[in-house]
Amino acid sequence: MDPRTISTVSKTALQGIRHVPPAQPLRFFDANPEWQLGESLRHFNLCALLYQVLRQAVTPRNSVGCDQFVYFDASDPRRCLAPDGFVKLGAPQEMFASWRVWEKGAPELCIEVLSPSDQEPITFAEKLARYQALGVRELIVFQVDEPVGKRIRAWDRVEDDLLERIVGADATPCTTLDLFWVVAPARDLPLALRLAHDAEGLSLVPTPEEVERAAKEREHTAKEAERTAKEAERTAKEAALAEVDRLRAELASKKS
Repeated sequence: MDPRTISTVSKTALQGIRHVPPAQPLRFFDANPEWQLGESLRHFNLCALLYQVLRQAVTPRNSVGCDQFVYFDASDPRRCLAPDGFVKLGAPQEMFASWRVWEKGAPELCIEVLSPSDQEPITFAEKLARYQALGVRELIVFQVDEPVGKRIRAWDRVEDDLLERIVGADATPCTTLDLFWVVAPARDLPLALRLAHDAEGLSLVPTPEEVERAAKEREHTAKEAERTAKEAERTAKEAALAEVDRLRAELASKKS
């Protein structure tokens, strides 16, 4: 049975049933001022690009989030994370304000974009412990200011433990989406975390802008090919007419 059907049935079954109210009802907020700290424009652009690329990489049958709260402890609203990007497979995309694991399941993939210039509400060590508790299968950390080979870090869930992956260069597989994480430019960003179909980053998952630009380039190429074909047709016709004129002149000269 579809989980959403089960949820609907459960809510229907609860109608008319009375409960003892808790002394202090728990509230899971969509926003928290303590987490709304300083963010550089570069960090914002990197995260916005990441969201666009993730949406291009997955179908609407899967959910993509960006900086929403992910709550993973139904008994403690303080137990949460706000990944810069995340993917939950098998959950249709909705305009959600926050994500509750006990309702929709844990995201398989989470991404953090780190920069020394941006303020963080918790340390990375605490974040890592929370991702372990969350149950994420793949965690990617992008550190744009690090040197080549250290910009991408990755963790995988192996036998219920979150183990760091050995990453030898600015590329590593995205096991969740069967793609590759690479470092490549985008728009006004000289370095950004991108998804690609190959480890070399030659076939990038495009952004919407890149899709539109490619479509315009194809349209321009098609028009140029049509113009060239018409020019060649006209040249051939002119050459044929010139040959006819030559033959007529030659025939006329023989008659005279």
